Amino acid sequence: MKRTWMIGGVAALALATTQSAAFGQAATATRVAAPVETLAQDYVAQNRTQGVVIAYGIGDSAPVFVSAGRIAVEADAGAASPDSLWRVYSMTKPITAMAAMMLVEDGKLKLDQPIADFFPGFRQMKVLTDPANSLDSRPATTQITVRHLLTHTAGLGYSIITRGPLLKEYERLGITPGAVNAALEAQARPLRPTSLKEFAERVATLPLIAEPGTKWSYSISLDLLPAIIEAAAGMPYEQFLQTRMLAPLKMTSTYWTVPQSEIGRFATNYAWAGENRIPFDPAKSSAWLTPPSFPYGGAGLVMSARDYDRFLHMLANGGTLDGVRVMKPETVRLAMSDLLPAGVSYGGAPSGSGGAMGPKMGYGAGGSVQLEDVPGGAGKGTYGWGGAAGTVAWVDPSKKIRGTVMVNYFPSDKWPLRADAVKAVYAQAGR
Repeated sequence: MKRTWMIGGVAALALATTQSAAFGQAATATRVAAPVETLAQDYVAQNRTQGVVIAYGIGDSAPVFVSAGRIAVEADAGAASPDSLWRVYSMTKPITAMAAMMLVEDGKLKLDQPIADFFPGFRQMKVLTDPANSLDSRPATTQITVRHLLTHTAGLGYSIITRGPLLKEYERLGITPGAVNAALEAQARPLRPTSLKEFAERVATLPLIAEPGTKWSYSISLDLLPAIIEAAAGMPYEQFLQTRMLAPLKMTSTYWTVPQSEIGRFATNYAWAGENRIPFDPAKSSAWLTPPSFPYGGAGLVMSARDYDRFLHMLANGGTLDGVRVMKPETVRLAMSDLLPAGVSYGGAPSGSGGAMGPKMGYGAGGSVQLEDVPGGAGKGTYGWGGAAGTVAWVDPSKKIRGTVMVNYFPSDKWPLRADAVKAVYAQAGR
């Protein structure tokens, strides 16, 4: 998806993106579609990306990693590998969502529990009556719930989507949960809250763009959710995630802040301006070398393909990996099912996502859910999401396939890599 975020009058590229349409795009000739190795090599040879890593797995098998190119254009940059580090942006959202589902499993959260139980400021929200022109509002008649946050149906805005007076309020209060590069971060940081609690309390003072539970609209809901997780778990969100997910799954290359010792495997993020590729967030001066204002649950993680595959592999296995269970199978099934409130439909990502909707889609915990099979493509029940810098990941429980694509460039739809990778993986898997 291609979006523009204005911070201090400077246009920045989107922090969050979806590409659910790619999951359903079928290969017209599955058996002869380019295999994954050829695809990766071609993208580098054609100078579409300086480096790419594709990971895929079938059933409970170990992942297959296909890498090509380097993590930056410089001749001395390291080769792209399963352990290279990439900004996954909105692919953080499924991880945050599964953390919340762990608390649902624990009985510390309920899907339809009002979030005002944790932050009373959300008890009397207001809904804009003329969002394009004013902040005039009416009282909301529905409480925002955990389900609403998981499915982008809370009525919240997003600085990369919202327009009009509400956008100015989001910017004034620093409701911009995400980093882009060091220069833009220097402008955004002074306005931001410095904790998840403060972030939640500020969001609670702002009007909504829609009545909760009535409309799917891409939003900050997965950035607000970690504040609820903290309150319900009784510990910092980073600690909860590390304790309950990252450590048990041995996801040792997942960072909110890239350590100095790991810069050598951290990719540079580029921006395409026409046919020119510009280093937009060089690894050695990246915004991710400094701790964030607070952990951005919707767009904040840097990860390796190996780590993201371990997360997907756990989901594919119903909550278990290498004999370690982090979620019950029924919790995973629920999380990857259509959780939209009654009467709400998911019509696809916002405009600019790189393609029209393919199959019928729903929305689960932090990711889209495919509601029908596509011959030669992903099967019914496929769950996944993409990131602003071109990444994408999915789990297909019916065909027992999982896939992760790691690149770093803006805009994410400059090239059709996501759809090409899905086709190549299914062709190579013979599914």
